[in-house]
Amino acid sequence: MDGRAVQFVGAGPGAADLLTVRATRLLGEAQLVLYPGTYLDPEVLAHCSPAAELVDTGNLDLDTIVARLVAGHRSGLRVVRLVSGDPSVYSAVSEQTRRLDVEGVPWTVTPGVPTYAAAAARVGRELTVPLVAQSVVLTRTRQRSTAMPETESLNAFAATKATLVLHLAITRIRELMTEIEPDYGPGCPVVVVYRASQPQEMVLRGTVSDIADAVEEARLRQAAVILVGRALAGRPDPCAGESHLYDPARDRSVTREGRR
Repeated sequence: MDGRAVQFVGAGPGAADLLTVRATRLLGEAQLVLYPGTYLDPEVLAHCSPAAELVDTGNLDLDTIVARLVAGHRSGLRVVRLVSGDPSVYSAVSEQTRRLDVEGVPWTVTPGVPTYAAAAARVGRELTVPLVAQSVVLTRTRQRSTAMPETESLNAFAATKATLVLHLAITRIRELMTEIEPDYGPGCPVVVVYRASQPQEMVLRGTVSDIADAVEEARLRQAAVILVGRALAGRPDPCAGESHLYDPARDRSVTREGRR
């Protein structure tokens, strides 16, 4: 990896022990670290060198963040930009790297554990159960945020009945559950995980018809992911099948090269 490049690093769901080995190495080597303080357990920063400059980006706009990245790079510093979860989802990496390209600043990306994966692990559920759900839809909704593409309506996703993962949506959970109820049904399982993997973690279980009551009672306003779908049921779904990959009747005589 290019040690001179700005390193975009997935910080995972926030727990200090859910970073990759590469991520912890890059943090330990970094001289300037920009991090999203709103979403991280402060213990994540224990992986940083005591000599590193740490900048909380919670109150900084995009141009200010990029200016710090560029200045750090041009000063010869090893720069890490931590992003919550995995950089491939809702990380604003595309905007930041686009600006770095204009400035001629090299960059690389290190993946992290997605928050939705930490949430599913916390409740011990696979999101893709044979014959029940084989697709996962990761999406968000619009309130005080960027407009959604016209083709990506919640109604369109709900019609698939896939396992649904809603980010940045906790403050609208009541209206969202009303919107998806015709497709998922009032009794469909819903799990809300607040600050997955962190000390303040909270797990709320319910259904499409009643989960909003639990969320409002807990007064959750941010840092929560909503999982919806039959794969989340606490007991085996009567329609669930088993993976063909592990079926004892499957022909295993084909080699890795595709020859018998």
